[in-house]
Amino acid sequence: LEELKQLKQRACESVDLNAARLGALSRDIWSRPELAYAEHQAHDTLTRFFSGGDLPGAGWAVRPRYKLGTAFRADWGTAAPQGQREPLRIAFLCEYDALPGLGHACGHNLIAEVGAGAALALKAALESLAEPVPLQITVLGTPAEEQGGGKIDLIKAGAFDGLDVVFMAHPSQENAAYLPDVAEHDVTVKYYGKASHAAAYPWEGVNALDAAVLAYNNLSVLRQQMKPTWRVHGVIKNGGVKPNIIPSYTELEFYLRAPSMKELSVLTEKVENCFKSAALATGCKVEIKGGENDYYNVLPNKSLQQTYKENGKKLGIEFISEDAILNGLSGSTDFGNVTFVVPGLHPYFYIGSDALNHTEQYTEAAGSQTAQFYALRTAKALAMTALDVIFKPGLLEEVRKDFTETKLKEEGQINPVE
Repeated sequence: LEELKQLKQRACESVDLNAARLGALSRDIWSRPELAYAEHQAHDTLTRFFSGGDLPGAGWAVRPRYKLGTAFRADWGTAAPQGQREPLRIAFLCEYDALPGLGHACGHNLIAEVGAGAALALKAALESLAEPVPLQITVLGTPAEEQGGGKIDLIKAGAFDGLDVVFMAHPSQENAAYLPDVAEHDVTVKYYGKASHAAAYPWEGVNALDAAVLAYNNLSVLRQQMKPTWRVHGVIKNGGVKPNIIPSYTELEFYLRAPSMKELSVLTEKVENCFKSAALATGCKVEIKGGENDYYNVLPNKSLQQTYKENGKKLGIEFISEDAILNGLSGSTDFGNVTFVVPGLHPYFYIGSDALNHTEQYTEAAGSQTAQFYALRTAKALAMTALDVIFKPGLLEEVRKDFTETKLKEEGQINPVE
């Protein structure tokens, strides 16, 4: 235990030692925001960061454009002695895509910084050991969280195969070891009608805008029967061309959210019926197309969460209450899909501002010097938690047990205990 305490101290010292370097990394990404799947400058900045010869200790093996055009992978580790099992594989994730028109209003520059800082810290702690521990640290650069689901693409491509535990942390207005991020399905709806002069002979037309408006109103009526934890929100992307032309084409885009994939499938069926009935009532044809990558809800891992809280409290992090967690955010992330294939931890951290994510004020906060203290502290807490997973007897087994049982409950294979 004393050695573990010293390793954690070494990890924290590493974060402090690299603070200026990490802050510059974050600021570089923040100052040049890029959208999903187009994060070329952020990709290059991060791969240079891990390829640079000025980082302490042995070098990282960096693979640019890893399975996706703007993803990357950096590995460091020590091999297991001959005849022993494969080394433990710990991963830290970096996000770095921005929002259209707002820049880094979700603080993904800070996610990249925290992931990089935690990886450097864990590496520094392990390099301080007299006897090397068989272990591999992986940093995965995961693009397109805001649109498309880069982590889902990487899961399909095998990027998460063989990993034992995955860590990342997301900026917020509060500190929480876990928040119930929900499942999400996006859908594009297209109505096809028939154009006609809206004044001279409107009866010759089939109004696709009427179908779009009816669909929107159908959803408004549906809300009375929706569970409080369900969310449906959308926009009309194309509502016609000119007032005196009966619109022959309209297009809507909606996001559907529910606490679990099971509930999401129920909600999706109800919503699609709203779209279909609007087409039937107006005589339009309808095309309903779901997005390629549904975002799964984030599975909790109580062992990881409790360990993270214990380490965070030692660093002065004040966590929100359990009641606040239950009534917390209802956003979605493709990290949820990760938690269905490997045990993962996805805490939230305060950045010194009460501004809300996805606002101009949060963009400013994410690039501020104030946020640096909180981001670096979070990197320390993640590295300390990873050290516990590696060295605390029985913890890894508990983490794996939590993962298996939670996933089975989610998939309905065993009954949850009341």
